[in-house]
Amino acid sequence: MLATDWNSVANIYKEGIETGVATFETNVPSFDAWNKAHMTTCRFVAEKNDEILGWVALSPVSSRCVYGGVAEISVYISATSRGKGLGKLLLEHVIDTSEKEGIWTLQSGVFPTNHGSIKIHKSTGFRMIGTRERVGKLHGKWIDNILFERRSKVVGVD
Repeated sequence: MLATDWNSVANIYKEGIETGVATFETNVPSFDAWNKAHMTTCRFVAEKNDEILGWVALSPVSSRCVYGGVAEISVYISATSRGKGLGKLLLEHVIDTSEKEGIWTLQSGVFPTNHGSIKIHKSTGFRMIGTRERVGKLHGKWIDNILFERRSKVVGVD
C-alpha cells in the first residue's frame, strides 16, 4: 500500500463504516492519523485493472516489547467486491507476510453481525477467543465484539 492509494483506501474504509458492522469508527481518519496507527509493513491493497478493491493492514496491539510480535488486523473490501473471496486472499497474504516479519500472533475484533468477516477469519485459521460484551458504543448503542486470534505455527515456536 502506497500513500497514493489513500483516496481509494479511505473510500473503501468509508463504505465499511457505513455498513454499521465493521468498526466502531464513525469517520475516516486522515492519512497521517491512519498511518501513525498502523505498522509500516504488512499493509496491502488488492487491485484489478488499476482499481483498488480492498485493503488489509496491521496495527500493534501494545507498545510493550513483550507484545512486539502481536498485531491486530484490519481488512476492508469495497461494496462491489464483497463475497467473492477477496477478503480471504488478503488475509492469507498478510498472514504469510506477517510471519516473515516475525509476527507470531494476529488478532481481530469482529462484530457478531459481521458474518462475512467471521467466515473468512475462521477459514484462515483464526479461532474465537471469546466475546467482549458491550465493549463499545456505536451510535449510542452498546456493541459486543468477538475476539479472534491466530497463532503462527512457524514464528515463536521455540
